[in-house]
Amino acid sequence: MTTLINTDLVVLDANLGADTSAVIRHLAGMVAGAGRATGTEGLYADALAREQKTATGVPGGIAIPHCRSEAVLEATLAMARLAPAVDFGAKDGPADIIFFIAAPAGADNEHLKLLSKLARSLIKKDFTAALRAAKTPADIVALVDGALADTPAGAAAPGAEAAAAAVSAPRRLVAVTACPTGIAHTYMAADSLVEAAKEAGVELQVETQGSGAVTPLDPAVIAAADAVIFAVDVDVRGKERFAGKPVINAPVKRGIDEPAKMIQEALATATDPHAHRVPHFGAEEAAEHNAEVAGEHLGTKVKKVLLTGVSYMIPFVAGGGLLIALGFLLGGYGIALGTHADDILTHNTLLNLPDGGNLALYLGAVAFKIGGLSMSFLVPALAGYIAFGIADRPGIAPGFTAGAVAVFMGSGFLGGLVGGLMAGLAAYWIGSWKVPRWLRGLMPVVIIPLLGSIIASGAMLLFLGGPIAAFSNGLNHWLTGMSGASAVVLGIVLGLMMCFDLGGPVNKVAYAFAVAGLGTGSALNHAPWEIMAAVMAAGMVPPLAMALATVIDRKRFSLAERENGKAAWLLGASFISEGAIPFAAADPLRVIPSMMLGGAFTGAICMAAGVTSQAPHGGIFVFFAIGNIGMFITAILVGMVVSAFTVVALKRWAVRKPVETVGAPELVSQGSY
Repeated sequence: MTTLINTDLVVLDANLGADTSAVIRHLAGMVAGAGRATGTEGLYADALAREQKTATGVPGGIAIPHCRSEAVLEATLAMARLAPAVDFGAKDGPADIIFFIAAPAGADNEHLKLLSKLARSLIKKDFTAALRAAKTPADIVALVDGALADTPAGAAAPGAEAAAAAVSAPRRLVAVTACPTGIAHTYMAADSLVEAAKEAGVELQVETQGSGAVTPLDPAVIAAADAVIFAVDVDVRGKERFAGKPVINAPVKRGIDEPAKMIQEALATATDPHAHRVPHFGAEEAAEHNAEVAGEHLGTKVKKVLLTGVSYMIPFVAGGGLLIALGFLLGGYGIALGTHADDILTHNTLLNLPDGGNLALYLGAVAFKIGGLSMSFLVPALAGYIAFGIADRPGIAPGFTAGAVAVFMGSGFLGGLVGGLMAGLAAYWIGSWKVPRWLRGLMPVVIIPLLGSIIASGAMLLFLGGPIAAFSNGLNHWLTGMSGASAVVLGIVLGLMMCFDLGGPVNKVAYAFAVAGLGTGSALNHAPWEIMAAVMAAGMVPPLAMALATVIDRKRFSLAERENGKAAWLLGASFISEGAIPFAAADPLRVIPSMMLGGAFTGAICMAAGVTSQAPHGGIFVFFAIGNIGMFITAILVGMVVSAFTVVALKRWAVRKPVETVGAPELVSQGSY
């Protein structure tokens, strides 16, 4: 029926190890041994990483470890019937039926449909009973082929049955299911919810946002629904379609484990006038945050919207900064003096090159100009997407406008922050107005952008822009004017900030400060470029240090951490500080101080040596944009070694004593073995 599975990919009544890691490794080896993957280790690492995100055990003694991997050559199923069973995280105990789904990174929709059919079949008791009764691998292959040939349970109850069941309101629900991989849990949650809805006499239609093609729910079906269920581990695509509907939010695995409870909760929510609803900005009623957002503190909300702005801003800066650096490489520093680049582009073309045929100078001017224009979006993009984080799409136009005003007023990065917050709050407030029906359609596209821009940009021009500009300029002059010992202190502070939370808000503040000043650097003023170099070098230290630590003392780290350490070499070299997060999350009290110590050394050395970087990102791969590359590498190596040996020392000797808690086993810290 299909080439997804054969008898070489089935093992029955076998002891494959005592934990999930051992079982997954064995199954990955089976796939590689069958010639369907380039090697065991790459597939194993990807599958284990997926397992660590969300346990793949489901009720009924079943587990479905799965992943997409560059190592996979052909979509494949490997099956094991375990004796003894192994705990894969299901609430009802360990699993003895294991299906390992290995999909290529670019798996086609047909294969993904077949894999989702299998996942759906595994919630059927007769199918799993047949799997346990099978005598030979050939029996298993026949059962799987039969399941893949059958039409799977639909994502909605049949129309006639649903109509008969919907005898009293509220009896209509819609749901969205989605998991990070989009292969198994997405579809199993959908079918579990559908079965539970049938038993409860409820009409339910589900939109599965998996890896394959997505069929959106009919708008009329959504409009008729009494409540919405989001069983997802990722953001819901097109959430605005459900605006105003009562909503239940939960991880996708709960849709498999407790579908009946979720159905009952959704029905209860549908009749509760105080229930949380899907946000609906700019409509007839005030936008209401869902349960998760409603429970957040003000500080958490502010942090989220600020990080939203920074994350959307970075692509403008990264591309622009690299182009500026390329312009200097090709055309020299003189390309930035006065209007030199503009003059070249105005008076010359590819057919009329400057300086008697200097192609490098002309291309340098092109790269410099494009990069400069890209960098000019830094503050408007920051402000626009801060406003977006508060008020959704209606906030973007007021935010960008406020950011442009901040640039005009010279208030820079701080002005963009303030302008974005004001624009977002203004758009959110205006969107809460109750307006006549004839005006509702104009609110998000005309009224909110117009009034939001007037409020936020007007306040910036009339009251706030000047004082913020004065403060911002004074702060920048003070920081960038540091030299000697004070510059080293600044390098230490920036290094500590970059390594404190590894991509979190403190890290982003230091990075944003460096990026905001990048465009002001010049041949006569290297200070902004020195700050950028210190920030980038320090940010490279944590993943590189943890990669080195896993080599120095392997036994202090788990198998998963050693696998993460291999990837951390490339992540660190690329300036992706988040490569150290798995280590910090598992052992923060020993990892984070170690990283901060190394980062402080690196930042201090960079500033003391006058290392510069004209690129805001890229790590060692933008070597052409780094001045004094030798000291740049030296600073990174010193920080890496300091952090690596510090964390190893702490794991060896700074071991927490086991703590006994009432009704719970002893808690032994990582590294105490």
